[in-house]
Amino acid sequence: MKVLVTGGAGFIGGALVRHLLAQGCAVVNADILTYAASPEALAAWQASPDYEFVNADVCDAAAMAAVFARHQPDAVAHLAAESHVDRSIQGPAAFIRTNVTGTATLLEAAHGYWSRLPDERQQRFRFLHVSTDEVFGTLGPGDPPFTEASPYAPRSPYAASKAASDHLARAWAETYGLPVLVSNGCNTYGPWQYPEKLIPLMIARALAGEALPVYGDGRQVRTWLHADDHATALAAILERGAPGETYLIGSRDEHQNIDLVHRLCTLLDERHPEGAPHARLVAHVSDRAGHDRRYAVDPAKVEHTLGWRPGWAFEAGLAATVDWYLAHNDWAQARAAAPTVAPQRRAAE
Repeated sequence: MKVLVTGGAGFIGGALVRHLLAQGCAVVNADILTYAASPEALAAWQASPDYEFVNADVCDAAAMAAVFARHQPDAVAHLAAESHVDRSIQGPAAFIRTNVTGTATLLEAAHGYWSRLPDERQQRFRFLHVSTDEVFGTLGPGDPPFTEASPYAPRSPYAASKAASDHLARAWAETYGLPVLVSNGCNTYGPWQYPEKLIPLMIARALAGEALPVYGDGRQVRTWLHADDHATALAAILERGAPGETYLIGSRDEHQNIDLVHRLCTLLDERHPEGAPHARLVAHVSDRAGHDRRYAVDPAKVEHTLGWRPGWAFEAGLAATVDWYLAHNDWAQARAAAPTVAPQRRAAE
């Protein structure tokens, strides 16, 4: 199978590309290489005949049509997106452009390509639109987790842009018959994540001896999934998911942000004792506008219908992630030093 992955130089996209290649798939990676891209994460596959990189923007209709015409993919995994909530608050236009216009442009290109395929290939073709649990809004402390039937209630420009893209994907399925699948994943962590998100940001700042900014009281709750497990879930949906269906991807590992930061400090104390105690660096900052209090997803559908389960236990995955960032501290520090977001506001998720 040949899969077109958009945003394949990004964090989750890169994990998916590596997994698909390891499983024997051919992959075309279309990525514009924004600030958050890590093409070096795919260096081991650069010489593989099964891998090709295309520097292209999903908002460029001609470029997308050319990618389909040249590479003739059997499936699409659409991950190209702007994904940082803080940035969406500061500059929502970029999120609307990439997440909404880009998705519509890609859907148009995919539909034009798919509609001309022979019947057998049309039946096999899949378009997986990869989204987030943030489209569902916020949960209270005792609320049950989100399910595929949960209503949309986005509360940030980022979440709203992803909600719009989800609706577009489903509209192309209903109106044109394009075999679309949608996934909504929880917070994801692991190697090669740009250090504006919570875990790599805290590690990078702690190793630099800088303050660890935590929004508000830090009691916001998130579910955490390792990037490798997110990738295997997406691959399972591509391979065995039913067109028209939505799948929530999560681990059931819910943690308060402040507890997670303190757990990172403990792991760093053990591995980098010269900076201990790292918890002394924790600094509470004013909360983010519209900050969702809790996300949680019920992954029962993807577990029961597709047989997917996460492979990483959270404690082991977190420790391995800390070890990876310690071994790649130069990469992380260079990325974290980029002055694109005011340091006092970079207490991200």
